[in-house]
Amino acid sequence: MAFGPELKLDLRPENRLDLINVKSQIEERFGNPFAQFRQVLYYSYHTTAGYLDQKLCARLNHDSESLQDFVRSFQRLFPPNANYRHDQMDLRDELTEDEKRFEPKNADAHLTFIGSGLNNLVTYQNDPDVPVYFIDLDGTNGAIRRLRQTSVFGFDEERLVSNLRVQVPVSTHPIDSVNLKDPNVGLFDRLQQEVQERGIGRGRIDLTLESREMHTGLTMNEFETLLMQHDLVEVLHNPLRFMAERGRHLIRDPRSFKTRMKGYAKYDLPQILNEFLDTMGLSESLVERVIHKFMAYPASRFLRMKRSISLLVSDDPATGEVKIVQGKYQSPILVQWGRSAQQSRRLKASLISFE
Repeated sequence: MAFGPELKLDLRPENRLDLINVKSQIEERFGNPFAQFRQVLYYSYHTTAGYLDQKLCARLNHDSESLQDFVRSFQRLFPPNANYRHDQMDLRDELTEDEKRFEPKNADAHLTFIGSGLNNLVTYQNDPDVPVYFIDLDGTNGAIRRLRQTSVFGFDEERLVSNLRVQVPVSTHPIDSVNLKDPNVGLFDRLQQEVQERGIGRGRIDLTLESREMHTGLTMNEFETLLMQHDLVEVLHNPLRFMAERGRHLIRDPRSFKTRMKGYAKYDLPQILNEFLDTMGLSESLVERVIHKFMAYPASRFLRMKRSISLLVSDDPATGEVKIVQGKYQSPILVQWGRSAQQSRRLKASLISFE
């Protein structure tokens, strides 16, 4: 087997939005343990912190300021304190009264993770000159720097072991989300059984929507009822809804303005798109086309909803058991913003072994 030991790093962000160069952290603590490998996998255990695809990072020149600008273009859509249901602690029945006092109000961070296309798992071609950034959207809670964790290991090749065809039942509602980790769906048990039967040592499972599936996407996040059934639904109906809500709040309370924020409430769709296109280095000629597509299909055209997500398969250090790795609050989630005639969505699950 040509894969290296798995390193699990503890990270302490310094700011709520923080980019941490994981590669430099590894070099400081461990030297260069992955120098011999062609590829390096990075895994985040969180729902408000993760990684961007290597191709997108390359497009932004692997520059931390450009990456921050990219993320901030989505944060403008989902500003903090914008009347999110997820942040109304009196509605959170799953939390104890003590937990409610310390629970961060972070619906904006969850929605930015989903909308910007952050990943819990990425694989980078190993380039010693390229930084790798762990992007945290909720790194502090007041004065407290939160503890974050990421796993990293190197490998040379990957081999497709098996493909499974999966049908996921969905409701008749045009806008809906399904927790693919729910035992009633049966997907996770089936995938775990496949991992054990195939004898995988370390690898991943790629969940991909079939090409015929339209108006639907995949993400990895917390399947909390208020977040998924209310806040995300509001976004799918109108991605500018929370930005507009925050703007109204600023207008109602002029004292809340800071000098640099006085133009915030004046942002409209073309300005947001222009800023996004500038960050991505795209041509101005695309603006009209993007606006047109955005107005027609807001979720699929403007938000970076993915058609594929990946699950890590690795051995448990305590038991040696090989299983699907998940952070405490992580769930793979299927989201739809258009009704399915068959009341189901078709996925392909590809089991891949690292060698």
